[in-house]
Amino acid sequence: MAKWGEGDPRWIVEQRADATNVNNWHWTERDASNWSTEKLKALLLTIKVENAEGICEVTEVSKLDGEASINNRKGKLIFFYEWNIKLTWTGTSLSEVKYKGYVEIPNLSDENDVDEIEISVSLAKDEPDTNLLALMRKEGAEKIRNALGTYISTLKTEFTQGMILPTVNGEQLEPALPPPSKAEQRNTTSTADTAALHSKSIGVKIPTCKINLKEVFLTSPEELYRVFITQEMVQAFTHAPAAIEADKGGKFQLLDGSVTGEFTDLVPEKQIAMKWRFKSWPVGHFATITLTFADKGGETEVHLEGKGIPANEEERTREGWRHYYFEGINQTFGYGAHLF
Repeated sequence: MAKWGEGDPRWIVEQRADATNVNNWHWTERDASNWSTEKLKALLLTIKVENAEGICEVTEVSKLDGEASINNRKGKLIFFYEWNIKLTWTGTSLSEVKYKGYVEIPNLSDENDVDEIEISVSLAKDEPDTNLLALMRKEGAEKIRNALGTYISTLKTEFTQGMILPTVNGEQLEPALPPPSKAEQRNTTSTADTAALHSKSIGVKIPTCKINLKEVFLTSPEELYRVFITQEMVQAFTHAPAAIEADKGGKFQLLDGSVTGEFTDLVPEKQIAMKWRFKSWPVGHFATITLTFADKGGETEVHLEGKGIPANEEERTREGWRHYYFEGINQTFGYGAHLF
């Protein structure tokens, strides 16, 4: 038996207000089944596609069997979900003829990537042939797959709040922010010191630099563009709270406020331009970041151009984009990224 004060620190109850699951060592589990049921219904019942033939929309979630849960063991989150889903869809041709069909999704689970999920679209028995079936099998199935991807990403963000508890020192087991520099640590010693530093930064011209990065993702420009501007998906790949206003002039905060900025231009599937800054940069100073998406036939090449980056922050900014954006997206969504 260990002497008093010499036991394994992972089992020592620290002085916490709640006195539960100290250091995230013990296994905790949270049932996400009811939340998942409501989330899936909300996402799937918004599916609607149309073309020159008419309109198709999901009108009913007729079957939703399964379960979902999240486990925390030693500070690591383990996600489990398994669903068998059946939907009813209705098509309306330009001549106002109504059609009814079904969508079956038998293998929505943590064992399959989003692209591997089987989505079977059919017409109801005795319904006559219609070109709307092809519309639903292509555009409709794609929207359904995107909705399922959104469910998975929100499950890993919205429903995990509070499962990784801070230690007695208030530190997270997995750092959500880039490692602070020594200058940042000095800047946070007191409010007065920070205010003084900020006041000196205003109006001071600083040396800046330019960076360029390229990355290839195994997905379409449409899907990848959505990853960068959808709040739930951003929270999923950064593993931290975010706030996104996906409009021209819209503000954003990432990594729990460590990164802030504003969208200056949004061209769907083509380009995202933004004013962007680290929290530690001189007050009021923003870099200009432009992401350009190029369709490479089954792959998307992203070119990042960054201008106006403080010269002493060049490497940190470059590595921040590689790690927190590109690698984070690859690991979260499985797009098989390739760095140049």
